[in-house]
Amino acid sequence: MTQAHGALRSVVAEVGDDQWALRTPCEKWNVAQVVRHASGDQLGYAAAITGVGGPTEDPFAPSEGRPEPSSVGAALDAAAAAFATIEPGTPEVPSPLPIGPLSAESVVSAAALDAAVHAWDVAVALGRPSPLTPELAEQLMPIAEVMAGPLRAFAFGPAIEGEPGDDAAARLLRFLGRRPDWPPAGLGTLGS
Repeated sequence: MTQAHGALRSVVAEVGDDQWALRTPCEKWNVAQVVRHASGDQLGYAAAITGVGGPTEDPFAPSEGRPEPSSVGAALDAAAAAFATIEPGTPEVPSPLPIGPLSAESVVSAAALDAAVHAWDVAVALGRPSPLTPELAEQLMPIAEVMAGPLRAFAFGPAIEGEPGDDAAARLLRFLGRRPDWPPAGLGTLGS
């Protein structure tokens, strides 16, 4: 969790004033929308556990307005504080996911998966190196396998066939319907 949250926090801190409208691997969403979505997801996990707070906008219909980087930090802090209240090994922890409660380890891993993949989305949109390391991807693949089936219709794209030489990060991204070789040449802001 710490590595995934750290990746999202640091990549958002690198977004320049002129980069919020850049396209991302999330079809039809720019950097600002991905960041708003990722923050809303983390607030959703926190609210499911604590029963208070939650996102102020629909994470699946994020606005295009530039988010405050401090709001991302606040969302990550809220999720981390909520997860700190859960005893390891708890068999059923509330989650904001339509698949319902998950084990303590699974709900923490699900939030980490979300943060790590959206950190990748933003990093590649900015032309930065991927924060999704093969080691982190290996840790996240088991929860991706649990979540992908029930969430494939609205949260993940169809799996993409692997290619020779894919590392664990590329395999995870393809499994979730993302192209590890993103971006295609010539992409700029949405609408351009």
